[in-house]
Order: sequence, then C-alpha cells, then structure tokens
Amino acid sequence: MQAVNPMYDGFQDGEYFIPAVPKEYLITHNLRTEVDYFGPEAPGTIVVDVYSRRLYYVLDGGRAVRYGIAVGREGLSFKGSGTIQRKAEWPSWQPTRNMVRTRPDLYAPYAAGLPGGIDNPLGARALYLYRGGRDTMFRIHGTIDPASIGRATSAGCIRLFNQDIIDLYNRVDIGTPVHVRTLDESRALEGIWIDDEFGRIVQVPEGMTEEEALAHVAERKSKLELGVNARMTEANNPPPSSPTNG
Repeated sequence: MQAVNPMYDGFQDGEYFIPAVPKEYLITHNLRTEVDYFGPEAPGTIVVDVYSRRLYYVLDGGRAVRYGIAVGREGLSFKGSGTIQRKAEWPSWQPTRNMVRTRPDLYAPYAAGLPGGIDNPLGARALYLYRGGRDTMFRIHGTIDPASIGRATSAGCIRLFNQDIIDLYNRVDIGTPVHVRTLDESRALEGIWIDDEFGRIVQVPEGMTEEEALAHVAERKSKLELGVNARMTEANNPPPSSPTNG
C-alpha cells in the first residue's frame, strides 16, 4: 500500500518492512513540513511542544522541520532542557513499574521486556534524553499506532510516525540539545491548542477564548453522542414488519 504523501510510503528497513501511513492519519497538522521558526533555540536543537503536539528540529536561516507527535503521560513529566545521549534502531521496550501496576491486564505480560521489532511500541527508532548525566526516562520514538499521532495517549512519551522518527534520527547526533517547552513558552509561540470532539489537537481561533472554544467542543461532542445513541436505539428497536396479504 502507498500513502497519499510519498514521504509516508511503506519501505524496507533492514529486516523489517515499515507499512505506509494510512491516508486518514495524514492530516495537515501531522505532516512533516519545513517551516519558518521563531523560537530562540540554535540550529541543531530539538524542540518539543507537548501542548500543540509538535516537535521541531531547528535548521539554519530561521527555519525548522516540524513533525506531528502524540504525547503520552510520561511525555508530560519533563520540562526544560537536556541532551540526546543514546540512540537506538529498533529499540527494545520495557513498561515501567507504574504502567504494570495500573494496567496489569495490558502490560504485565511484557514486564520482563519486549525485543525490538515491528510490534514493539517504541517503533523503528528511539532517542533518549539525559540531563546532568542521568537518564530522564523521556523518550522520542516511533510508534505501532499511527492513529495516535496528533493525540494525547494514556502511556508513553513522544511518538512520531516511524517514517518521521527515522528522518529525525538521521539528522541528530549524540549530544544534540533538546528543549521541552513550558505552557507559557508554547502559548507565546504557538497560541492556544485544545482537543476537538474527536480527540484531535486544534488551535483556538483568534478572537475566541479558550473557555469559549471548549464550550463549542463540548456542545459538538454532546450532539455527536446523542446521534450515536439515537442510532443505537433505532438499531436495537427496529419498526414492526408491515402485515402482508397472503
């Protein structure tokens, strides 16, 4: 299968074939794009914005490559700066003790770890963030769930499409600086972002407050749920058959 955008076609990577990203996930916000960059970071820096769910690799000349990301609970735990001190192709993965404790049904079978491969949650590549010589447990990695990109997820750190994490991996070296924005930094540069009624990240329109935007989302979500409930009720209670003359 080929993707709509050739950047996201399937391809062979060593012993594994990386599938194409389905076209329904290639919305504008998720696409790898070179853009103007207005942040203060120097070229060669990775900038993670968990609030707008975007990651930037800063280039020369006021430009950057922008990637769509998914943000898990662990991805919200770190702010500030660090450096990439480890890179891995097809990394192994082990759930944290907290993940096993809170979701034993999902994570207990993998408590001892899972080798790298096409079914590994870290995907095709991983970058490991350190600060002060210590592993922060903050990871930038691929995914086996392309539907999650652009969304908040229950677990994990920072996910990219496998095609995008490979692109980023090939750009960075050990020692690459990483900055994870605070909420204030994000809003100063990106504006205000919220989840829409489908769980996708969207920007609050200019001239509208966050509260007004959230109220609109809640209203649309309520209408969607009412429509779903009405269709389920109709499906479970079909109209009686009309009598026929025999």
